[in-house]
Amino acid sequence: MDKLTVSFVGGGTGGRLSLDAVAASEYYQPAALADLRQEVSPELREKYPELQTFTDFREMFQACPTDIVCVNTYPASHELVTLEALKLPLKAILVEKPLGHSVASGRRILEAVKQRNIPMAVPHGLMVKRCPLEIIGRTKNAEIGELKLVEIQSPGWDILSAGIHWLNFAVNLNGQSPAHSVLAACDKTTRTFRDGMQVETVAVMYVQMVNGVRIVMQTGDTIRSNGRRDGTAFRIIGTAGQIEFWGWHPDYYLFNADHPKGKLIAPAEEATSLHQRHLENLLPMIASGEPDYSLPESSLTALEICEAAYLSARHGIEVKLPLDQFEIPAPNNWEPGEPYVSGEGGRDGRKL
Repeated sequence: MDKLTVSFVGGGTGGRLSLDAVAASEYYQPAALADLRQEVSPELREKYPELQTFTDFREMFQACPTDIVCVNTYPASHELVTLEALKLPLKAILVEKPLGHSVASGRRILEAVKQRNIPMAVPHGLMVKRCPLEIIGRTKNAEIGELKLVEIQSPGWDILSAGIHWLNFAVNLNGQSPAHSVLAACDKTTRTFRDGMQVETVAVMYVQMVNGVRIVMQTGDTIRSNGRRDGTAFRIIGTAGQIEFWGWHPDYYLFNADHPKGKLIAPAEEATSLHQRHLENLLPMIASGEPDYSLPESSLTALEICEAAYLSARHGIEVKLPLDQFEIPAPNNWEPGEPYVSGEGGRDGRKL
């Protein structure tokens, strides 16, 4: 069969991951790439001589329309680029995570794709990796009992850069139950620069899901993991066992009735890249004409939790979801730890 043609907007890290994945696939053909930086094109053409390059994505769309577009730019530009791409007779689209710079923008992107009724990939790597998928399956099958708590420790990262990956996994682990509320605190002392953005130094968030499951995530420059290994650690706690796993590592530790002393499990992994798996997962949906938007939806839920966490930290409030129905309460001059002052509002906690 003829290969599907693919164009790319953005030649940075995400764009190169998509480009390499398409070039490695027997089902796709890289056709064109647009990047504002003129120095990007010669380097990529040397590696992929058949690739047409542009500095304007609109010009590329007009001169070289393709079956699929990969949007790999900064989140603030995703909506503009995606809406332009959807004017083409596309068969599918990939939009990097986070979907947008805000939940509202991400939702508009997803709704626009749904209106076109074409498949969409949002390439969260954990969602095509054998190890986390096996953990989701074991949790769904109640091998650790009823899920109660997901604890995430992520040294050297922040809420949005890596945290959105971890939260997206946690949302899928929990059967995509919606979030009820988010409470978070951020230390912004150093304004650390990471992945093209200034980010918080340290953060902690507490998420209550509608079904009662809690997600607690700690991120930042000075966070120390107390798991079995250094670096990112997940503790997935159920009523009859627990799982510990380490993000991008290929194995995990399972404690349950069958393995009371714990067992290290390492599922066999595929050889293809994570982006390639996401792109090739589009093929059955293209063939059937029946898109599955569950992964883009979970990505949007993770983005909403991230945005709610920053809002919570900024105003010192618990944020109730969904965000588009939440109103920030009026500020007051009381600080936690100060004595109660009568006549200035408040409520009797013993009568709640």
